Amino acid sequence: MSTASHPIHNTNAACCSIPPVQSEYTPKGTFKSVGDFKKVYVTGGPSETGTAIVCVYDIFGFFPQTQQGADIIASTLKTTVYMPDFFEPHAPFPAENFPPTTDEGKKALQDFFGGAANPGAAVKKLVAFGQGLKSGGAKKVGAYGFCWGGKVTLSAGGESTPFESVSIVHPAMLSVDDATKLTVPLGIYISKDEPVDEYIKILDVIAKKPFATKNDNKYYSNMFHGWAAARADLKVQDNKEEFENLYIRLAEFFRKTL
Repeated sequence: MSTASHPIHNTNAACCSIPPVQSEYTPKGTFKSVGDFKKVYVTGGPSETGTAIVCVYDIFGFFPQTQQGADIIASTLKTTVYMPDFFEPHAPFPAENFPPTTDEGKKALQDFFGGAANPGAAVKKLVAFGQGLKSGGAKKVGAYGFCWGGKVTLSAGGESTPFESVSIVHPAMLSVDDATKLTVPLGIYISKDEPVDEYIKILDVIAKKPFATKNDNKYYSNMFHGWAAARADLKVQDNKEEFENLYIRLAEFFRKTL
């Protein structure tokens, strides 16, 4: 795919030659016990520069599309990407029940956010996991998250964060208040389904931060919430192209900030 319509200003040849995006995909990583998590999707290999990246999946948990993205980043940057099972010992939200159309379904989703997917509890787990990677020898660690995981990742980038940079993709519960607390560079990529006004406010806030030149952002106005993770339909050409473009940007963002 040509990225001529999406200039990246990329000086790293590896970032311009990511693996081709596949509609039918078999993840390349393995599941391991890491830190306090019994189940973590781990892909890639040890980084020569001592980097590591953590992925916070969306409410649907492990999905081939999300894992393919992690595989792309690991391969492109020659690093290790970790995707912990933040919902253990509970199950992810059933994809077939989303979006909820009944009062019962809407209550089930809210109950999920209050229980297995409680953002505050997940932030603590994510920070602890990042600290564990640092204790284990990683020199620089980044994190990125989708949907609910975007809220968690953004919130984990504040004071005393173990992460050198964080990125959020079609994030849920987007809040400029979270961005004001950031102490590290942010990559933010929204779809037409996220609040553009909040996105603009966040861009304004992070533009005034000392790390402003390292931030990255893009508004994917032709994409929908979930297009880069579990809800990606990679048999549709424009979704596939924008999926690839997003992971090129993510890889470049982490290359510059880790």
